[in-house]
Amino acid sequence: MNRITRAAEALGVPKLKNVREKLAKIAAVLITISGLFLNIQPASANTLAQAKVALSDPRPSGTSNYTFTGGQTGGLVTSAAIQCVMVTVSTTTGGTVAPTNFTGNGATINAASSTLINSSATGWSLAQSDGAGSSAGAKNVFKYTHATTGVTPSTTSGATFEIDGVTNSSVADTKYFFTLQTFTNTDCATGPTDNAAPLFINTAGSTLSLTVDQTLTFTVNAVGTGTGCDGTTTTGTSTATTIPFGTVTSASNGVVCQDLTASTNATNGYTVFARYTAAPTSALGQTIADWTGTNGAPTTFPAAGTEAYGITTNDASLSVTGNGANRFTSPSQNWSKLTTSNAEVAFESAGVTSTTYRIGHQVGVSLTTKPGTYTTTVIYTCTPVF
Repeated sequence: MNRITRAAEALGVPKLKNVREKLAKIAAVLITISGLFLNIQPASANTLAQAKVALSDPRPSGTSNYTFTGGQTGGLVTSAAIQCVMVTVSTTTGGTVAPTNFTGNGATINAASSTLINSSATGWSLAQSDGAGSSAGAKNVFKYTHATTGVTPSTTSGATFEIDGVTNSSVADTKYFFTLQTFTNTDCATGPTDNAAPLFINTAGSTLSLTVDQTLTFTVNAVGTGTGCDGTTTTGTSTATTIPFGTVTSASNGVVCQDLTASTNATNGYTVFARYTAAPTSALGQTIADWTGTNGAPTTFPAAGTEAYGITTNDASLSVTGNGANRFTSPSQNWSKLTTSNAEVAFESAGVTSTTYRIGHQVGVSLTTKPGTYTTTVIYTCTPVF
């Protein structure tokens, strides 16, 4: 071996050790260069900035629309013809396991609200599958593909993509991921362009409750003398508790009025009734005759000289009974007798605030009406319907 080495040196041939070292260095360089070529990968997908997903109804087990928005300054949507939008709803970022009881079965893509696909459904189709490790029927992987040339997003800032009719997870207050990826190929794997994985949670609704008390106010108020009252003029001044006609003669009827003011929050309003305890009666037991008109069919009050006592109202919107809602006010002011039973003098079909009705009392006497002081008690009742 030594003789061979010396002979080689004499002939100018390099030592074998040096040859081996040089060959090793050349091989290393070739491997490195080869590695550079072997490791060339497609550019990684662009991560969209300020991505978010909004749920129309975040309540557990509720049906909701999921609206993704992404692509702002620093992470705009790529302006390229995309042929696949893939969405995966999962329990972990980059994962495939669907949230508990989540299902996209029956969900649809709202193309009109999705600027990421230029707000058009033309040429697009949806395929769904259960993510690996998910329960059967989860359908938490959505692949929306365009069979021909693809579609360029109509905006590169704040692009949207909406999935409607999704059934939320039954678990509240747990974070889940809405991973959206776009590709320039229908295989939803090659040609990645954009991606984002915003978080969302399902939140139980808060039950709001409140109580509104029933309200009702009702007052009887005075009307002065010489005041217009339902087609006539008062001859005496009333109070909240008195209807004083004073002295009445056959030459002139007596007219006294009272104002009834009511308010309520009753759903179906109220009815105001009037009655008396008896016909006006003297100490000797004599009475003033009732007018012949009735509440259902009131008539014009007689001129002075006829014995009669009657009542009227200016409410033209009574409940429709008898001659109708405006039976006291049309075609002229009409009057009816009072009885010991409640009869309608005001009506509202819904709640009102501070509504006033003028109630007129009129009495006439004849030349044969017996002398004396006649009295009775008039009772008003306001009955709300809640």
